[in-house]
Amino acid sequence: MIRLSTMARETPDATIEEVIVRAARLGLDGVDIHLSGMDRELSYLQKVRWTCLQHGLTIGYAGSGTFVGESEGQQERLSQGRRDVDAGALLGAQLLRVFARHAWPEDVTEQERLWGPMVDSFQQLADYAADQGVSLGLQNHDESSFCMTASQAKQILADVDRPNFHFLMDTGQWKGAIGSHPRGEFDSAVDLYEDYLRPMAAQTVYVRAKIYKIDGGREEWIDYRRVLGILRDANYNGTIGLVFELGDRNQCDIDEATRLAVAHLRDVIAEGA
Repeated sequence: MIRLSTMARETPDATIEEVIVRAARLGLDGVDIHLSGMDRELSYLQKVRWTCLQHGLTIGYAGSGTFVGESEGQQERLSQGRRDVDAGALLGAQLLRVFARHAWPEDVTEQERLWGPMVDSFQQLADYAADQGVSLGLQNHDESSFCMTASQAKQILADVDRPNFHFLMDTGQWKGAIGSHPRGEFDSAVDLYEDYLRPMAAQTVYVRAKIYKIDGGREEWIDYRRVLGILRDANYNGTIGLVFELGDRNQCDIDEATRLAVAHLRDVIAEGA
């Protein structure tokens, strides 16, 4: 059965532990931990893991960074990536999310210059992660990324070619889609569902469900009934993690938005059960 989680990160408004408690209160199945800004002390990682256990929640993915850039920074990126793998392993996360974020060059030679080291970095990190039983999940991202389209995502997966290197689908962050940058503007020639989601569904092991406009009781920017239909066609039976980008377009706070989103996604999931 498809499960629901929500992203937990340290913010001025809420701690990771507070998000965990809220997730349990709303009847969610898990949380996804954003590692940036998080205390990496062993005692704190253990506390987060045990708090999830006490509330009956799994930890889906732990969020890491990008692995594209100039060659002189490669070892620094990999060192941080290994620390993120270590943290993810201690948390017991199913997956470590990784990015290919970097401004996409117009020049083909420049694209190729950065592509090879990116693939090498992913391979090195995947090999390190495999020794700890950790899998990596490549997430698409429109804004300054080498993974803006389905064809780019498929090429990275093929080039990296590691059994523990998978795809983590973000429903909104695709080139020209309504959830890309700037939010709310989109390319009318782009079909989010057929150009991006359907081609990647079979390779997807985890889904980030973006929530943009929910105060009416259903997500208005993305048709999650259609998304779930595509996922079911691909026999997806994993987790859908809620990620909120509410801006000032909603007339409700994050607590109410989360309640509405959980109810909406539960209804959509139940319709196809």
